[in-house]
Amino acid sequence: MKIDGTPYRSIWVDETDGWSVRIIDQTKLPWNVDLVRLTTLEEMAHAIKAMLVRGAPLIGASAAYGVALAMRHDAADAALAQALEVLGATRPTAINLRWALRRMGAALQSVEPAKREAAAYAEAAKICDEDVAVNEAIGRNGLALIEEKAKSGKRVNILTHCNAGWIATVDWGTALAPIYMAHDAGIDVHVWVEETRPRNQGASLTAWELGKHGVKHTVIADNAGGHYMQHGEVDLVIVGTDRVTRQGDVCNKIGTYLKALAAHDNNVPFWVALPSSTIDWTIRDGVAEIPIEERAASEVTTMTGRAMDGSIATVRIVPTSSPAANPAFDVTPARLVTGLITERGLCEATESALTGMFSDLA
Repeated sequence: MKIDGTPYRSIWVDETDGWSVRIIDQTKLPWNVDLVRLTTLEEMAHAIKAMLVRGAPLIGASAAYGVALAMRHDAADAALAQALEVLGATRPTAINLRWALRRMGAALQSVEPAKREAAAYAEAAKICDEDVAVNEAIGRNGLALIEEKAKSGKRVNILTHCNAGWIATVDWGTALAPIYMAHDAGIDVHVWVEETRPRNQGASLTAWELGKHGVKHTVIADNAGGHYMQHGEVDLVIVGTDRVTRQGDVCNKIGTYLKALAAHDNNVPFWVALPSSTIDWTIRDGVAEIPIEERAASEVTTMTGRAMDGSIATVRIVPTSSPAANPAFDVTPARLVTGLITERGLCEATESALTGMFSDLA
C-alpha cells in the first residue's frame, strides 16, 4: 500500500545495510510517520510489547525478524532458545506470535549455528511474503460480499472496529483488504470507523490509512455503531481477529463482542477476516481458554492527541483517585459470527467448516 504515493510494507529489511529491520512506529500515527530502525532482539521485543508494531499478522512477522536479529549477534542453541522465550513473552493473546516463533524454531533448530543467521532472515522474509499473498487472497474472497451488496446500486456502508488494515499486517490487511479492492474496482464504498477506545486504533490508524488510500470513511464513537445499524446505515460489519478457536469463537479488540451483539439484533451480517495462522486448533471455548491481555491502566486514564497549538500532548481524562481496568480483547462466540473470510474462501464459524476447509492444518 502507499503513503503519499510511496509504496510501503509495514516491516522490511533496511536496504542500506541489508540486515537491520525497519518498522513504522504506530504509536506516532497519525501525526508523524516515524520509520524506526531496529538492530537487536531487545529492541524488537520492546517494539512488540509497546505496540510500535501491532496487529496479529504483523506481530508474527516482527517476531520472526526478532529471531533473525538475535541470530546475527549470537546463533548458539542457547541464544536461539532465549530469543524464542523473550519474544514469546511480549504479547499473550495474538496466536500469530506463537505460530511464527514455532515456525522459526523448527526452521533453525536443525541448521548449524554458522548458517542460522542467513536461514533466519530467509525464513522471516518468507513469512512476510506469504502474509502479503494470504491477505491479498482474503481481500479477493471478501470482495465478493461487497460486490453482492453493491448490486442494489446504493453506497455500501461497512462498519469496522479497531485496525485490521495494511499496517496491522505486512501488507493489504485482513478486514480492510476487501474494502481496498472494492474501492479500487470503483465500487461506492464507505467505512464507519469506530474510534476503538482506549488506544483509539480506529480513529488514529484505520482513519489514517483509509484516508491515505482515498477511501470514503467517517469516524464515529464506539457507542454509535448500534445506532447506525438500527437506522439501516450499516450493510456489513467486517473486523479482524487476534485468535480464532477451532469451533469459531473470535477474540478481537475489546468492544468487538458488543458490535456482534448489535449486528445480530439488527440482522446485519458480521464477518471476521483472518489468515489461517490466526486459528488456534488447540482450543475450542474462547471465553474460557483464551488468555486476555490486561494492559496498563494509563491507556484508559489518559489520552494523547494534537493540541490546538499543534503540539502533541497527553492528558488525563479521569479523576486522579479513580483506578481503571484495561482488558485489551474480548471474545465473540461463534453463534454471533455470520462467517469467516479466509485465504481459502468464506466459511461458517463452526468446527466442521473450519476443519473441512483446513483439513491439512486442523
